[in-house]
Amino acid sequence: AWYVPCLASLETLQELCRKENLRCKSIGITNRNLKSYEVEYLCDYKVEEGTEYYLVKWKGWPESSNTWEPEKNLKCPLLLQNFLSDKNEYLSRVRDGKALKVRNHVKALKPAVADYIVKKAKQRIALRRWKEELNRKKNHKAMILVENTVDLEGPPLDFYYINEYKPAPGINVINGITTGCECADCPAEKCCPKEAGFILAYNKRKKLKIQPGLPIYECNSFCRCGPDCPNRIVQKGTPYSLCIFRTNNGRGWGVKTLQKIKTNSFVMEYVGEVITSEEAERRGQLYDNQGNTYLFDLDYDSDEFTVDAARYGNVSHFVNHSCDPNLQVFNVFIDNLDLRLPRIALFSTRTIKAGEELTFDYQMKGSIDLTSDSADGLSPSRKRIRTVCKCGAVCCRGYLN
Repeated sequence: AWYVPCLASLETLQELCRKENLRCKSIGITNRNLKSYEVEYLCDYKVEEGTEYYLVKWKGWPESSNTWEPEKNLKCPLLLQNFLSDKNEYLSRVRDGKALKVRNHVKALKPAVADYIVKKAKQRIALRRWKEELNRKKNHKAMILVENTVDLEGPPLDFYYINEYKPAPGINVINGITTGCECADCPAEKCCPKEAGFILAYNKRKKLKIQPGLPIYECNSFCRCGPDCPNRIVQKGTPYSLCIFRTNNGRGWGVKTLQKIKTNSFVMEYVGEVITSEEAERRGQLYDNQGNTYLFDLDYDSDEFTVDAARYGNVSHFVNHSCDPNLQVFNVFIDNLDLRLPRIALFSTRTIKAGEELTFDYQMKGSIDLTSDSADGLSPSRKRIRTVCKCGAVCCRGYLN
């Protein structure tokens, strides 16, 4: 038997159950809590006969069940704090160069203020759920946080978190490697990098020691060495807690580190759909018209394949471009030695402070840095429409492509 997963949220299903007076143990609605009430967020405010009232949205109940409650009945200090903070944020916004005066004693909120407060509350809930979803799906220990203090934008509607390449039909990203090194203590005489004709990419402190352009060959699933092998770095995933945040200068979402990152440290992989270059050209036309850039050419050995992180990707989907980046691209080979299909790893080029935004150069393709002087090397889809760069670097080239 086959089934179609329900796209409604748990809260929506609970609302339907309570509205129709139904019990459903699998979604948490039972005889015991069918009529229970918990404040989800506060919608509005008024003063009547000297008593302050708040309009309450009850968790798991439809909005038609909202009720006005006196402040003394509310045992939700954080939600009250959020309500007041959102109200003051709206009233303090600059209008025509003048800040609106915040009045401390009002009988009722204007509809526009209440509408903003509700939208902000819904956004806060949506972002919290998205953060929980991202942390459920990730395969590394470090945390992913989400933050938007700039606008009312919520989670992207058409983005799906993945941890590794998602190959298009007919593309095999695993070439069936069946052997690995016999080292008891890597690196040895015949360790994976040496077998491939290259040096070990990492030093004793597990930091990168090779120059940009050189490949990284890590030990694979058939090697005798264990998980603590110094040649297993990228395959373990990002070791740093990161935050997806809304930028305040029109660059959409960005990513910042919550921990200090030392020079030459592995930060994250760039993953997405692996598609043919022909399909990338077709999609590139659409992305150019939207002003988006998610296509990353896998051109270490050839230009047969491209990674598209538009719909499927990890945190790297949200990393912005900079003409003066703090991340550098390297090609990595682990369980697939096909030179046409390297994994893409991003390493720090310098010490990055906690709270600093992470960026890489969108024109870097493996070992090749496509500067404005080499624009002829860009694919036809990149030539049609040029996207203005907003990185703000002193050396900004002016365009993303």
